[in-house]
Amino acid sequence: MNRLIAAVGCLVLTLTPSFAHADASTDAQLKAIYTKEWAWRQAQGIDDDEDSGSMRHGVPAHLPKVDAATQQARLDYWTDVMKQLDVIRAGSLSPVEQVNYSVYRAQIQVLINTQKFHDYEKPLNSDTAFWSTMASGARGSFHSVEDYENFISQMNDVPRYFNEQITNMRAGLKRGFTPPKVTLIGRDASIVSVADAKSPEETIFYEPFKTMSTSIPAAEQARLRAQGAKAIRESVVPAYNTLLKFMRSEYMPGARATLAAEALPDGKAYYQAKILEFTTTALTPAQIHQIGLDEMAKIRGEMLETMKQVGFKGDLPAFLNFLRTDPQFYAKTPEELLMRAAYIAKEFDGKSAQYFGYLPRQRFAIVPVPPDQAPFFTGGRGGPGTYLVNTYDLPSRPLYSLPALTLHESAPGHAFQMPIIMEHKELPPFRQTYISAYGEGWALYCERLGVEMGSYHTPYEHFGMLSYQAWRASRLVVDTGIHSMGWTREQAQQYLRENTALANHEIETETDRYIAWPGQALSYYLGQMTMWKVRHKAEAALGDKFNIRAFHDAVLEVGSVPLPVLEQHIDDFIRAGGKGPYPDLE
Repeated sequence: MNRLIAAVGCLVLTLTPSFAHADASTDAQLKAIYTKEWAWRQAQGIDDDEDSGSMRHGVPAHLPKVDAATQQARLDYWTDVMKQLDVIRAGSLSPVEQVNYSVYRAQIQVLINTQKFHDYEKPLNSDTAFWSTMASGARGSFHSVEDYENFISQMNDVPRYFNEQITNMRAGLKRGFTPPKVTLIGRDASIVSVADAKSPEETIFYEPFKTMSTSIPAAEQARLRAQGAKAIRESVVPAYNTLLKFMRSEYMPGARATLAAEALPDGKAYYQAKILEFTTTALTPAQIHQIGLDEMAKIRGEMLETMKQVGFKGDLPAFLNFLRTDPQFYAKTPEELLMRAAYIAKEFDGKSAQYFGYLPRQRFAIVPVPPDQAPFFTGGRGGPGTYLVNTYDLPSRPLYSLPALTLHESAPGHAFQMPIIMEHKELPPFRQTYISAYGEGWALYCERLGVEMGSYHTPYEHFGMLSYQAWRASRLVVDTGIHSMGWTREQAQQYLRENTALANHEIETETDRYIAWPGQALSYYLGQMTMWKVRHKAEAALGDKFNIRAFHDAVLEVGSVPLPVLEQHIDDFIRAGGKGPYPDLE
């Protein structure tokens, strides 16, 4: 999982409103660096994080090389790129290229850190792994004969790819660089679903061959199906069996018993690098922990007020237990959950023009999480073209939280924001990678925005939003508690149980996610805090001139950027009198 998540407060260039000394040759120097590196990166087969959707077009014919020699070559390459950036006279860049410089330099620093800490030796966490990310490609779009032939070639490359991953994982195992053992329990199920398949047609890899475009002649379809089945039978299934044996006999038994990122080799530096990566700040674990405690106290007060509105007689723990156990709050069938999610999404469509000038062209589908992933997957996940809703274990999927989940994952959250940046063709391609603090901060901001939009129709749904806010604020406490302060798994679960209305199943899966994926959980609330900070600043500075559509368009048109760059961008928006990037739409 190559997470090209740009980050870093201290590396972000301080932009100024005057660019009288902009030098076209310096712009050209920077463009040459990032254009060449991006082409090299694509040739390497390095793609963005699966959560953000693939930014590449077409189906690659081969899986990327991930062996140790290739990883060292990447470190050497990016280290050289950073040396080239060091000699750029940043103050001589044009306004557009100063932003590009800030984003790009931060991105390269994260890539260097990822290689230095050998993250490739731990290519899995509690809900995502290299094999599931690769298998998700079978759920993509296949249009041409070339797409299918490339996919078949890719499947025949699986044994080599898996062997390289296994070799890397053995190296990580040897030095204690693994996910905690407790987060791996049962995670081999997604391997079993392929390894134990009785025929190629039963595997996810055959899905693209079941319904093929009518533009492909019948004879060609038959040939591609036969070749696809052969590749699955002779390459994919044996590779999955080898991986399953390795996971069960070596990796899972030998994984570390400790939980903390700081217990890993060079752990304190590693965790601080992850904070940098996922929050784009240089905050310390202690500072983040305290922010979480302070924010939780504020949200708890709101929760108590909302609880009074429904006339509940009892304390907050009793109310949370009521929400977790009363059947009125849960769908009876997967179809009911999916239909409720669809209604909420369509309700936003009717209000979208009141809050946004620019609307993305791309629509999204609402589909259930695949059954092989669902038991350990989040409640939902969104991106370009898709809003995944987890219909597994319906008593863990409360309807009162569904509006907040839908606003976050579909529109105006991930399935809305990501396509907008993909439509900005004028931006260099590296600007279309995903920055967690920005992307998750925006999606969480959208949950709160739902109050203004009238998306919460009952106090219970409003409480569901507050519970989700508490969930993300709790992550600041739990993530730093686990990875820096010696918290146990049970301690983390109990904190979530006492402060959110999450179902017990989701508390368990979420805790394991934070344990296995250090730092990622910090991006949401810290990102949202910046979103509200810049909005309140714009409202105060612009007064009656503040236009909510212009503000939202300004936040979204800059794309996924480190938080300090976003703050500078909104300062420029304020200086321009609050005029958005699309005045004709506002």
